Amino acid sequence: MNPSDPDRYTRLLERLEANEREFRRLGRSVLRVQEDERRRLARDLHDGIGQNLTALKHRLAGLRDADGVDAALRDALDAAVALCADTLEDTRELSRLLRPTILDDLGLEPALRWLGRSIGESAGIAIAVEIEPLPPIDGERQTLLFRIAQEALNNIAKHAQARSVLLRVVERDGQLQLQVVDDGVGFDPALQPGGSGLSGMRERLRLFQGRLEVHSAPGHGTRLRAVVPVDGL
Repeated sequence: MNPSDPDRYTRLLERLEANEREFRRLGRSVLRVQEDERRRLARDLHDGIGQNLTALKHRLAGLRDADGVDAALRDALDAAVALCADTLEDTRELSRLLRPTILDDLGLEPALRWLGRSIGESAGIAIAVEIEPLPPIDGERQTLLFRIAQEALNNIAKHAQARSVLLRVVERDGQLQLQVVDDGVGFDPALQPGGSGLSGMRERLRLFQGRLEVHSAPGHGTRLRAVVPVDGL
């Protein structure tokens, strides 16, 4: 390109910016479709399979408790009732993980507190959740921050060998900041630039003009910060 042609340079920059905006718009549309499908599957699990399992559990319990049932059959029915109860709880947990209704019904803060409590109890990790008063946040950004937190906490539970975690959400100068800090084994980000789902987090944030910062070192835990504008496309 001839540097003496500023109009051509300006047009090229405008075209690149327009392409970037279109990329982000299409990417956000894909995420919306994914979340809508998760919501539908979660509802089907809870309202369909979950209700059928509940009905089956009650029927088996009724047969078990009926008069004249011999001891061997009663034991078999008792085991079947227990199996139904376990499968029902697994189904409900899967439904919540696909798309927790608390996120849609109550918003980001209760959903993050539920997430920290749920993962902390299952993984045996002390997860503290601190959320400062936040401005109104649209549904897409609430979902974005929830998914980033979910991925980060799941990675910690699987790989970090951490004893404690701090999950914190604040707003500074029109930017939402989600911070996740653990005291685990850490890693070298230069050797694993896209490891543990980091590349997926970065791509999600990029669609909302956000960014991901990761600070870690072997033996010194990990500090992750996701930053995204409160408004804008």
